[in-house]
Parts: sequence; C-alpha cells; structure tokens
Amino acid sequence: MRFDLVTLNLVLAIAESGNITRAAEREHLALAAASKRLKDLETRLGVQLFERRARGVEPTEAGRALVRHIRSLNASLHALESEVVEFSRGIKGHLRIAANAAAIAECLPADLAAFSREHPQIRISLEDLTSADVQAAVAEGRADVGIFAPPLVDKRLATWPYRAGELAVVLPKGHALAAGGGALSFDALLDYDMVGLHIGASVHELMLQRALERGRTLNARLQVRGFDAIAQLVGEGLGVAVLPAAVAERFARLFAITVRPLAEPWARRRYLLAAQAQEVLPAVVQRFIDTLARLAAAQPETPEPAPNP
Repeated sequence: MRFDLVTLNLVLAIAESGNITRAAEREHLALAAASKRLKDLETRLGVQLFERRARGVEPTEAGRALVRHIRSLNASLHALESEVVEFSRGIKGHLRIAANAAAIAECLPADLAAFSREHPQIRISLEDLTSADVQAAVAEGRADVGIFAPPLVDKRLATWPYRAGELAVVLPKGHALAAGGGALSFDALLDYDMVGLHIGASVHELMLQRALERGRTLNARLQVRGFDAIAQLVGEGLGVAVLPAAVAERFARLFAITVRPLAEPWARRRYLLAAQAQEVLPAVVQRFIDTLARLAAAQPETPEPAPNP
C-alpha cells in the first residue's frame, strides 16, 4: 500500500486542529478535495480515522496510531533532508550518539575529539540519556550509536566492549567515614542519606538493586540531574554519594568533599558501545566503533581498589 505525503500531512493537520476545514486551509487544499482524500484513505485502510463530533473531529485509536507514525516519518524526512544538504557544505555524514552521563563525564569527550580529528567531515551530535534510554534510542533509530553501562536490556542491539570505569564514594569533609584512605563497603553507606541521580540512571538503579539484595533501604534523600550538583550537595553535608571515580576526583578540587574507593565488585564496570543489530553497519557507524575500540584497547587497565584494612 502506497501513501502520499500530502494526504498524510492532511491527516496530521486534522488531528492537530480538530477541524477538517482548518486542516484543508493549512495544507492549501480545497475542502472537497481534503474530504475526498480522507475518505479514500479510510477506505483503503479499512478503518475510520476520525470520529465526527458537533465541534469538530477527534482521532480514533487507529487515527492516533497513524498520527504517531506520520510524526515519526516527518522527523525522519527532516533529518534526511538536513543530512543530504550537509553534503553540499562538505560534510560527509552525520553521526547521532546517545550516551549515559557517566560515560560522557569519564571518557567520551577525548575519544570524540580524536574521532573528529581523524574524520573532520563527519558531524557529531551527542545526547545525554540514561542507560536504558540510550538502548531504546539506538534500537528505535533515534540514535546511530549508544554508549551505556550494562545490563543490556534490548536484544535488538549489537554491542562491543568500550572502556572501564570505577565508582567511588563521595563524602563531606570531616564525615565519620572520611578518615583513612582505604575503600568503603556499600553497607557502610546505607546508614546515611544518599545524594544521587534521578530514577532510571544506571548508578541509582545499581545501588537500589544492591540495597534490596541486602534487605536494606536506599535512603535517597536528594535526586538531581548532574554530577556537579551531587558534589555540591555532598559538600554542604546533605548526604553521601557514589560517583564515577574520575569525576569525583575532579570535583574534589572544587568542593568540600572527600573521595574514597568503593570496595564492591560492582564498583568496577565496563561501558558498552551499541548499534542496531544488522549484517553490515553504515560506514560512519563502523568507523566510529572501530576508532573507539582502538582507543579503548590502547588505554591501560586501572588497578582494582585496595580493600579497607
């Protein structure tokens, strides 16, 4: 079954205006022509797309489903147009990357810079999402490549190992747990209020799961968007936190916090690269994955944190 964009945009206009006459005017169609297009489409699909009411029309369940697809199609067409136009400006590709906050904060910027130096004609866009949302974005085609912390929850993806990261404990200066230099257990943190990222962030979900396994409650007192906000709140004595170690060490130079290693096997985690599972990846995606895999392989492994004596 073939669809024409004029009729699809008419359906979208009807749904958004709630009125066939206004929709016809918006799409520069005569009312009779617009009505015929809608009727012909409903006949071809075998479903009613709109219910006629006294004050206009309202989409049926089938109509709402079609409208969702039309919006997605229009977004894809807009992206297609933008990317093709870029070729006339010397750009040879557009890579859409989705990554979780920890990967962006820990290791991704330097690798993106290295890739851009090697491929200056490829334009990069980067979106900060939770690990679960990264996977969904790649699987649904809203991003070309994803970088996230396991677990893998979407089987539509192919993955490659990327870099490793460490989680560390962040404490206010002078906190009872701040003395000494050894690693701290997660159990020791559960007696205190926690400052962390919002629900859905990989670190939050990981800690919540580990607390439940111990039969304990995670006292998530404050949840914010951004590692810098977490560090500032901890520095003001509003709780303790678990952050990527590299990020925590940077903030220790700015805020009144103490950083200690986290003595848990799950404190060391690996990030994954992901793309849609397919036999042959787009050339730009393959170049990016190859470059990041090479850069990661050249990075020396970080040692395991020493246990608390």
